Amino acid sequence: MEVNVGNIVIPGDRIMIPMNNPKEKVILGPGIRREDEIIYACKAGILRKRAAIYYVDSYQKRYVPNRGENVVGVVTQKVGDIFKVDIGASDPAALSYLAFEGASKRNRPDVQVGDIIFAKLLIASKDMEPELVCVDSHGKKGKLGVLGPDGMLFNCSLNLVRKILNPNNPFFQLFAKEQPYEIAIGMNGKVWINARSVKETIALANAILAVEFTPTDQIQALCDDIAQTMFIYD
Repeated sequence: MEVNVGNIVIPGDRIMIPMNNPKEKVILGPGIRREDEIIYACKAGILRKRAAIYYVDSYQKRYVPNRGENVVGVVTQKVGDIFKVDIGASDPAALSYLAFEGASKRNRPDVQVGDIIFAKLLIASKDMEPELVCVDSHGKKGKLGVLGPDGMLFNCSLNLVRKILNPNNPFFQLFAKEQPYEIAIGMNGKVWINARSVKETIALANAILAVEFTPTDQIQALCDDIAQTMFIYD
């Protein structure tokens, strides 16, 4: 069975990707695989397209690593020169001490077991252990690296992550008018948030979780309600 963008797919369905322009770039995202010339779905959901990326939009909590995605994880173990990081996948990811900006044998990064890491997946294959880096293609850390000791880490569905990271979703822009905060959102369903106080951090975390079942046209009202609640109990 062949399906198009917007249709429901199940594992094994062949996916039709129009190639009107041979120079057009096409990226196969989560839920889609290619074998020879055949492109098919490997999980159930709705076939979506954003820019040049085709992917299957599905509701799930178990994260399947995909190369190039940013994730939030917790350092669980140090084995030689490698840190093991829990990113919520079936296997822990490996993070080398050299995968940080300016790192060398003499200048090792200060990473401890229990630290929260914001990193990018360099290697993600069903046959290999995931590998992380905390630098971009230019060797700069940018916003990647060890997150601060303060803040709150919580889990959410992968569907919610895609929703709040959608450029058309006004949630963060609206909430930033109410209070300042720092946030790191991983495509693996882990979110780290830090605001001015514990109360504001928890309020923002609850607001993020509420966005999953809030229509876009009601997000302004949600932000107003959270801000009003913090004002009452201030």
